[in-house]
Amino acid sequence: MTKTSAMKRIHELLDDNSFVEVGAYVTARSTDFNMQAQETPGDGVITGYGTIEGALVYVYSQEASVMGGSMGEMHAAKIEKLYHMAMKTGAPVIGLLDCAGLRLQEGIDALNGFGRLYLCQTMASGVIPQIQAVFGTCGGGMAVASAMADFTFMEEKANLFVNAPNAIVSNDTDTSDAKFQSEEAGNVCMTGTEEEILSAIHTLVSVLPANNEDDLSYDECGDDLNRLCEGLESFSGDTAAALALISDDGFYMEMKKAYAPSMVTAFIRLNGTTVGCVANRSESLENGEKTAEYGTELTAQGCEKAAEFVTFCDAFNIPVLTLVNTTGYKGCKCTEKKIAKAAARMTYAFANADVPKVTVMIGKANGTAGLSMNSKSIGADIVYAWKDASMSMMDAAPAVKIMYAKEIEASENPGQLIKEKTAEYSEKMEGIASAAKRGFIDDIIPASETRQRVIAAFEMLFTKREDRPSKKHGTI
Repeated sequence: MTKTSAMKRIHELLDDNSFVEVGAYVTARSTDFNMQAQETPGDGVITGYGTIEGALVYVYSQEASVMGGSMGEMHAAKIEKLYHMAMKTGAPVIGLLDCAGLRLQEGIDALNGFGRLYLCQTMASGVIPQIQAVFGTCGGGMAVASAMADFTFMEEKANLFVNAPNAIVSNDTDTSDAKFQSEEAGNVCMTGTEEEILSAIHTLVSVLPANNEDDLSYDECGDDLNRLCEGLESFSGDTAAALALISDDGFYMEMKKAYAPSMVTAFIRLNGTTVGCVANRSESLENGEKTAEYGTELTAQGCEKAAEFVTFCDAFNIPVLTLVNTTGYKGCKCTEKKIAKAAARMTYAFANADVPKVTVMIGKANGTAGLSMNSKSIGADIVYAWKDASMSMMDAAPAVKIMYAKEIEASENPGQLIKEKTAEYSEKMEGIASAAKRGFIDDIIPASETRQRVIAAFEMLFTKREDRPSKKHGTI
């Protein structure tokens, strides 16, 4: 099957007739190992700039027909030059990857090329958005580069690996395919056909800021700012559907949907502004029917996913909305290995972010898991709660069994005692009104008013400024 050319992908991604190529005449310099006989037009990568919906972007697209799209000295130099241009002008860099990895004929010159690319990505991180999409092969050092991008997409027939699957001892699955990388590894945000991936990148660029200072992520809002979302409470389990309902004209773009699905990370629009959303999800619904169930506990993978997303939003001044419905941490040996550090990173990401932060409690917010989900205690600016929400240390029944263990053991009717004490604990400690009286919740609202109340909160927070201790950076 003939591969789609690198140039064709660029033209399909960008606005018509907007692409300007840079470095078209560059070729490989190496003459070792019969390289002088090799034709290397562009040294296997097309670089340049163009526009997406009128916004400037820089693009590099690797050509697999030229030495497998492998990374060589001049190949890297072209991408490095592109990054320097993007940093000067403050515009996103988009990489369309089809790379076999290191060009062996060029040895340490090629190896140095990867190092220069990594340095460019590091310097650009948090300054300009970096988006990559894998077509064909993304092997070795290029896989590391893909993981350094802010968003990575993957064509469903492509392969991504640091170590080739056949080089992994006792490997019983294809660890390089799109399904594994999206569902198990969590390295890619979305998979699909080539057309779907290019369309998703086009949409993503249209809602992201151009850089960390000049925000182009605003748009005119044609939706009613005071629109009520009737029946929103029925989507407390499927928060992806809930977010789509409150968003302007139903716009919703989820990142890493297939990975740790109990934690939603997505972009929506509110009053024309891009908002990053993090939400607990306990089920998926389709036409009113439950298609999947995930539980209400935080997982290590979900926490890591949320932390990464919030960190991106904070770097690019994107407001954060959080929908909370969690009963605690998932209890299993696999989760226990990583949950403490993962939850710490998520907590840190929320607390460290100084963008406008609004939280809506739509279900339970139990214990420190509830606190970690952008609570008032760790710095949320505004916290709302639906009428049926609850906030407590833990579920009433197990709490009572701990607090009254001796009394229960000595009781002639332990069941009745547990029932009475559970009711008392629920009334005093679980009711949302109790948390509101203590100032942990700013208002208790009907679910249908969520859109208008959240929009009003973000409007109020638009000019938010927050002083932080002087330091180089945190260490969590």
